[in-house]
Amino acid sequence: MISVAIDGPVGAGKSTVARESAKRLGFIYADTGALYRGVALYTVRKGLNESDADYKEKAAALLPEIKIEPRLIDGEQKLFLCGEDVSEEIRLPEISMAASTVSSIPEVRGFLLELQRDIARKNNVLMDGRDIGTVVLPSAQVKIFITASPEIRAKRRFQELVKKDVETTFEQVLGDLNRRDYQDSHRAVAPLKMAEDAVLLDTSELDFEQSVQRVIELVHTKIDKK
Repeated sequence: MISVAIDGPVGAGKSTVARESAKRLGFIYADTGALYRGVALYTVRKGLNESDADYKEKAAALLPEIKIEPRLIDGEQKLFLCGEDVSEEIRLPEISMAASTVSSIPEVRGFLLELQRDIARKNNVLMDGRDIGTVVLPSAQVKIFITASPEIRAKRRFQELVKKDVETTFEQVLGDLNRRDYQDSHRAVAPLKMAEDAVLLDTSELDFEQSVQRVIELVHTKIDKK
């Protein structure tokens, strides 16, 4: 099986670019960030607050109750949490911030690691996240690190939230993004970083179609060389 690992910071367009690239390549698309968001949503529903001193311990204690199941429906990955489709709810800003905290908990990462690797064992997969090329799929045949400037990423995320009628401002989105970047890159467990053998793809000056084409070109170039 062929594995393509795509990593990068929040708002870099990883998910949308990866989803379309996988579709055109005929690969399964695996959005690992959605898995962490699912765990974060469960903790929020249970009344946990990420600012609490014992948040991580309480979140880890909830894991035996959580059933997360990614399903491919009409070619699109949906996330089911304990049998409920939460694909839209996990994209709310407050869940994004909680997901960053959740992803720093070793027990949570261990809980989801095998699920992610099992997807790759059974399929030609294009998987995106924060530590796919460094931790989840270190032997992936293709590794790409997608990024863009903070301002460009914030603009893209702001436009996405506005389309979903989420009340926010560009300044708030940029502030949340910068905090998320810091949390993701400074966490003790599997911090966000570019794998040594990954290809850097800066999409600041690229539109969606150009970004997709570049990913597909990189995949074919890497695979054809092997």
